[in-house]
Amino acid sequence: MLLKVSELISIYVNCFPRRLSCFSYLTSFIRAKNSRKRANMGALVKRTWHQYLIQLQLNPLRTKAITAGVLSGFSDVVAQKLSGFERIQLRRLLLKVLFGFAYGGPFGHFMHKLLDAIFKGKKDRKTVAKKVLLEQLTSNPWNNMLFLLYYGLIVEGRPWFQVKNKVKKDYPSVQLTSWTFWPIVGWINHQYMPLQFRVVFHSFVACCWGIFLNLRARSLTSVKKA
Repeated sequence: MLLKVSELISIYVNCFPRRLSCFSYLTSFIRAKNSRKRANMGALVKRTWHQYLIQLQLNPLRTKAITAGVLSGFSDVVAQKLSGFERIQLRRLLLKVLFGFAYGGPFGHFMHKLLDAIFKGKKDRKTVAKKVLLEQLTSNPWNNMLFLLYYGLIVEGRPWFQVKNKVKKDYPSVQLTSWTFWPIVGWINHQYMPLQFRVVFHSFVACCWGIFLNLRARSLTSVKKA
């Protein structure tokens, strides 16, 4: 840890005239400095979160779109690193960010507003169960299908017949795997999250879910090679 000249002078002035242990004073000085840094960092995080909440309230659609885009990009960066890419594939990253920003965030925003309008904002267990069931039978299969098509056609740039065959082969397992996890997330989201946080929560879990699936795929590949 580097100290400024003014800080070294302060240590000298306070240490020698009072015959204090220089080591003890230096240790106390560094601890105090680290404590101030942690306090400043905590204050910065608190201010940033406060500003984010204000934007979420004033500009919900834009804020959710940006949040979904950023989390989608973060998930892809981690996925690329876990897949062994030495350099980040910028085109793929930007296209994943675009998908989260232009589709994921806005779709979730209007979907949750629609569900709340249909069920009139009720949060009893029976209503939440209906919301989760409706979501899993409509938007969940659609989102998985659309993402597979987008990834094959746009991100990977494959021809339609290859993408069609791959979707036909992979979609059933993708959807079944999705139904083992996302209903639980949907229940938590509809039961405990306020409306303005549901897309943010969903985007965060989707980011973690993407990283988990990449880790799982990588471990299965390693087992097959062994």
